[in-house]
Amino acid sequence: MQRFLIALGCTFTLAACGGSGGGAVSCEKQYWDPEEQVGLCIPNGWGVIDPETLRQRGVPDDAIVAFQAEEAVSGHFPTVTVTKELLAQVTTPEAYSDASIRSVTVLPGYELLESTPIEVAGLATRLHVFTAQPVTDEPARRFYQVSTTRDTMGYSVTATVPASVTDTLESQIVLVLQSLTFSTEEE
Repeated sequence: MQRFLIALGCTFTLAACGGSGGGAVSCEKQYWDPEEQVGLCIPNGWGVIDPETLRQRGVPDDAIVAFQAEEAVSGHFPTVTVTKELLAQVTTPEAYSDASIRSVTVLPGYELLESTPIEVAGLATRLHVFTAQPVTDEPARRFYQVSTTRDTMGYSVTATVPASVTDTLESQIVLVLQSLTFSTEEE
């Protein structure tokens, strides 16, 4: 699962010029995936990547949705990807988060930047921030990741950005990651 997230981040690397943009960080709209009943906040300056575009780029079916910043930063369009996986049994968000963190520590150039307890969808988990260089031809990237569970489904929200980011971009990413929520309707 985590290897897919790293590869997806690299998929969205594009040669471009642009800045990080300024302004207040706010929720422009709430995104809901009706089939999966997963919701996230989309900040100003971000958009949903069309599902057909994801399929054309070879993104596996475990991706629920991907968001992309409208402006490039250091030649890279920051992305946030939400993935899901069926778990063999009910797992706590903490245990799932710990397993997700362990799975990426073997990436080339892995360096832990931050591991902070946070609450997502009303449950305790961790915000894991790290750098890695999964593709040797490309520069190291910074990753923000939150993983949690709902029943027997595991969810990871991962942002991929350049190694250095502005406070505004970081605030936008954290807004998206912390906004993960689930529908209260019975499935």
